Amino acid sequence: MPKIIEGKLTGTGKRFAIVAARFNDFITDKLVGGAVDALVRSG
Repeated sequence: MPKIIEGKLTGTGKRFAIVAARFNDFITDKLVGGAVDALVRSG
């Protein structure tokens, strides 16, 4: 039987940085947008 580990996905009170290269901005803009969206949804 697998062991299930559950946790809270909250970033409240934490600070994060997102770093992306300017090269190939067509792709990196989408990646940064997705990262920002995930962080905003996590609090």
